[in-house]
Amino acid sequence: MHIRILDRYIFFEVVKAAVFGICAFSAVFIGSGTLFKIARYITDYGASVSSVVKIFVYGLPGIIMWTFPMSMLLATLLTFGRLSSSSEITAMKSCGISFSRIAAPAIFLGVIVSGCAIMFNEHVVPWANRAGNDVFYFEIQGNTEMKSQDHIIVKEINNNQIQRLVYAREFRASDQTLQGVTMQEFGESGKVTHVENAVYAEWRNDVWIMHEGTIYDISESDRTRSMRFNQQILPVKASPMQIVREQKRPDELTMNELKAQIEIMKTQYANTAKLETELYQRVTVPMASLIFALIGVPLGLQPTRNSSSMGFALSVIIIFIYYSIMTLANALARGGIVEPFYAVWIPNVIGLIFGAILIKRASQ
Repeated sequence: MHIRILDRYIFFEVVKAAVFGICAFSAVFIGSGTLFKIARYITDYGASVSSVVKIFVYGLPGIIMWTFPMSMLLATLLTFGRLSSSSEITAMKSCGISFSRIAAPAIFLGVIVSGCAIMFNEHVVPWANRAGNDVFYFEIQGNTEMKSQDHIIVKEINNNQIQRLVYAREFRASDQTLQGVTMQEFGESGKVTHVENAVYAEWRNDVWIMHEGTIYDISESDRTRSMRFNQQILPVKASPMQIVREQKRPDELTMNELKAQIEIMKTQYANTAKLETELYQRVTVPMASLIFALIGVPLGLQPTRNSSSMGFALSVIIIFIYYSIMTLANALARGGIVEPFYAVWIPNVIGLIFGAILIKRASQ
């Protein structure tokens, strides 16, 4: 019974400190980035009050997402530093309570925060990013002109089954053409039955016309018949403006959408390193909440961690080191130097090793 009371006490002390950390770090991000961006929108574009408020609100989820790991580190440092300085940890150990038992509530909270952060990053952040970008593009910037984009994907889905998939290496806004076009049609079994490749497709007389391509018909026995063409109508009804608006940036995609886009691009032998890095970081960044909890608990118990200012300063140093390593690993992944899956886990693995060493020393 006493152990349960102690668990709840430590747990809620860490929760209160974590909430404080989220608010504090969010305020820092807002003050150092968001407010400057909003001021620029007002001065450069004459943004209205309603648009500025929308930008601010839609930008909060992306900011909060990055503060989850930081807040867990600060919370464990502050909570266990206070418990240590007030001799509460000494009293617990004198009652025969082990270090692992004392640390369990904080580590359990780290697991909860990591899981919630992954869900938050999957269901809230992409939607908010999409909404915020739409506000900037259509309300603040007032830009109705189309922009050139890479890796255009258009899908036709019927009864939750994909019927037709069109991929273009690039959309050129200057002449409204799709470069490097591939169209795939799928049968009822989900297999590709028809493929059309073209050097480019142009928007003319409200239809897409493909030029200089090849048609492939694939039978059930996987036998293929091919035929070349000079011009062929691409059966896509969407106009250039509609196609451009349907495209999403990587930070606007959910993990399932990222996986689907990576698979599509791989079939076209396109470089997917950036998308794969984005995909794996949707897990590794939230998981840092647990890593920082493992680091913060033993560090908070050190006798020198006897003030809130010292705990805050230490958390800033550790956060700086972690995100510096993460930035380097991100560059290695996006540049194709290291496989994205392995590169994005580098900072977490280093943090896990460091945390394990600290916990082992604190347990002795």
